[in-house]
Amino acid sequence: MAKIITLAHQKGGVGKSTLALNLALCFKDQLKVALIDSDLQGSIYHLKEDFPDLDILAPEKISEIPLLEYDLIIVDTPPYLSNRLNELFNYSDYVLVPTKAGFFDVMAIKSTLALIKYSQAQNPKLKSGIVLNMIKPRSGITGEVVTLLETFGTPLLRSRIFDRVSLARSSMTAGILKSTDQKAIEELTSLAEEIVGLVSE
Repeated sequence: MAKIITLAHQKGGVGKSTLALNLALCFKDQLKVALIDSDLQGSIYHLKEDFPDLDILAPEKISEIPLLEYDLIIVDTPPYLSNRLNELFNYSDYVLVPTKAGFFDVMAIKSTLALIKYSQAQNPKLKSGIVLNMIKPRSGITGEVVTLLETFGTPLLRSRIFDRVSLARSSMTAGILKSTDQKAIEELTSLAEEIVGLVSE
């Protein structure tokens, strides 16, 4: 049975789709991986032809996802809360919540975290974590944001993803692993390794 990692945040513009794509690319040489686009806008699904070596799918029903024959399934979700998220979380092994290091972005995740905790009450095996994404270099607010996030009761991952042009353009350049930005590659692979450790516990 596949391990299912879902990326969720009710606010748009926090880099969910970019992370989902690059995480799938990180794992695809070691595992049979599918990247699922559950957003009706289909922003990732439209990249299907640009990544022929990666299975990018858009199932009509969420209940179909656990039946897919893969080792790992990474699911990108829409930038709003819906009833579909609850069902999806119930099938997931891990929910990753990316957030920018801004006060309003952090406050916006409260509803997403509440939905995850509701699903964890039904599925105690469901794990979750928050990752700081698109961090501005030399940003003084990050420390304050970390302190605030640590009060929310959802683990904050050690990995940090900084705001880099190479990462923002990665969906047009065959993914971050094929770039020359070594720091971006190290950040992404560090996140992938940390998630593997958490899912495997």
